[in-house]
Amino acid sequence: MNGGIGAEGAAPNGTANNVPAAARDGGAVIDPRGDTPVTVGPKDKMLALTFDDGPDPEWTPKILETLARHNVRATFFITGASAAKHPGLVEEIILRGHEIGHHTTTHTDLREAGESRTWMELRATDLTLAWTANRTTALVRPPYAATPESLDDLAWQAARRLGADGRLVVLSDLDSQDWRKPGVDAIVANSTPRDDRGAILLMHDAGGDRSETVAALDRLIPDLHARGWTIGSVSTTTGLQDSGALPGMLARLGGLLLVGIVQLAEFVAGSLEVVLIAATAVAALRTLLVLLTTGVHVRRVRGKRLRPVRYPVTVLVPAYNEAKGIEATLRSILESRHPLEIIVIDDGSTDGTGRIVRDLQLPRVRLIRQANAGKAAALNTGIAAARTELIVMVDGDTVLEAEAVGTLAAHFADPTIGAVSGNAKVGNRGGVLGRWQHIEYVIGFNLDRRMYDVLQCMPTVPGAIGAFRRSAVLEVGGVGEDTLAEDTDLTMALERDGWRVIYAEGAVAWTEAPATLGQLWKQRYRWCYGTLQAVWKHRRAVIEPGQSGKLGRRGLPYLLMFQVLLPVLAPIVDVAAVFGLLTGDATTTLLTWLGFLLMQAIPAVIAFRLDGERLGPLWALPLQQFVYRQLMYLVVIQSLATAVSGVRLPWHKLERRGQDLALVGQDSEHRH
Repeated sequence: MNGGIGAEGAAPNGTANNVPAAARDGGAVIDPRGDTPVTVGPKDKMLALTFDDGPDPEWTPKILETLARHNVRATFFITGASAAKHPGLVEEIILRGHEIGHHTTTHTDLREAGESRTWMELRATDLTLAWTANRTTALVRPPYAATPESLDDLAWQAARRLGADGRLVVLSDLDSQDWRKPGVDAIVANSTPRDDRGAILLMHDAGGDRSETVAALDRLIPDLHARGWTIGSVSTTTGLQDSGALPGMLARLGGLLLVGIVQLAEFVAGSLEVVLIAATAVAALRTLLVLLTTGVHVRRVRGKRLRPVRYPVTVLVPAYNEAKGIEATLRSILESRHPLEIIVIDDGSTDGTGRIVRDLQLPRVRLIRQANAGKAAALNTGIAAARTELIVMVDGDTVLEAEAVGTLAAHFADPTIGAVSGNAKVGNRGGVLGRWQHIEYVIGFNLDRRMYDVLQCMPTVPGAIGAFRRSAVLEVGGVGEDTLAEDTDLTMALERDGWRVIYAEGAVAWTEAPATLGQLWKQRYRWCYGTLQAVWKHRRAVIEPGQSGKLGRRGLPYLLMFQVLLPVLAPIVDVAAVFGLLTGDATTTLLTWLGFLLMQAIPAVIAFRLDGERLGPLWALPLQQFVYRQLMYLVVIQSLATAVSGVRLPWHKLERRGQDLALVGQDSEHRH
């Protein structure tokens, strides 16, 4: 925004067939209120000094100081938006004896504005001046206005609308062109009258760097004074009286409300900018950390060969209303070439899950039935019944790949390892919601768990697939039943007891993800709330030594920063983007948002490549920013509110659709 004249010289921009000669040939102050316009200009050897586009917090005070130093008064044509942002500057302009003029509210070109828009622009600034200056003004300088000779039909129509509203139109005779930043010498030359005829000079106190304007004033004013010129405001040099009046109480209250709204918007905009920077910094930190540790993990895994072991394994399958998928789960486990036994713990199912397991009469499958007590209790029942040192926990809606159990078991050749996380994948990845969860699982279970592995601070062995030393689990008291994230609670308890927990990317399991937004909400609400419970329960790990300290000083801060703070900040990036597109630099805002998206896309591509997945589903990643991320944001907010209030939640059980996850696993491009 330069706020300067619309065209150089005196030529109209368009046709001027309807512009009266009196308006084009007279002085630069036009009274268009009557049928015949009346014009007036400064008297001979009088210069009306005017400034447009302010007030500006940096340059208006400097110009005021310069004018005070030379004992000169001027007219400041202010915009309502700037006045509302800086009401103290308007008051200072008045206190120093200067004149206030009207420059619309948003620096709108009134030639292109209709009657309604013109009315709104005038009234908003009137209200602002009523509160900030305790006065109104009839003097209006239309933005992008020029000299009287340059008036065209559109400009004259705009002037007539102003006249119908009781306004005087103030144009200019001289344009300093300081908005072009031509240099101090050029500004002084442009601002110096060529003869003794009085003139109105256009300068600016806002809209950019006005240091040349300040320097030019220090030369121009003494030069004109030396030549006998008088410098003042529009009113003092023309002799006209501004017909503005003192506003009434209602107008002042309206002005107070408007200024308050603008101030609030400024605060919100500033806050959004700070949050945008914070969110971008957090996202960049996460991207950098994950990528660095992923490189370390890939090199470590590629340089290490697992030797098959024949330790017998007990696979625990806690089941509550899993009738639609339990058979596929059991048959996929039995395809494993590793020696194993399966224990299905039917936790009071009401859909015939236990009967289905019994009627299948599968080899190496034991069924235990109990009254409904929750997943943690079902797992503890299975642990007590297991006869092997190694146990694998698998959800009742999960299908294992044939090598999964053997891959998990092989890692226990290292006696320091207490648990191993498998690689859970979304089986029902059709539709946008399925793709979104597929993307999240690949990134979260691939990159994040690689990082946790390298930093030795794994927070969760997922319930879908994970292996444990039975003796280690018993040492920590079994699976905790006092949180909703029993898998996270157990993992943290093992690490606090000194055990290492690692990630086995080759132990793949296919799980059924929520198929509706409502189911997804319930699942993630439980996960997030349970994670917060587990973090609080194991908070003392922060000050403990050894493996516990690694969890406390690495894993817990990462969880809080990137699974709580980042989801809260991330949607604000979208809000800031929309706000910026509507009110600021659209290009910069769009590039910032795309940069934020890029910081998510790069890890996503790497994770998909490492996991042997097609990149096709990543087309849904940009769409994820508009629905999925907001949902996760609300989940985190609700979980935090629930945690603070101390409310206990029941375990939400998802409705199963019974998709054939085995076929999904067979058709995948996952490579071992």
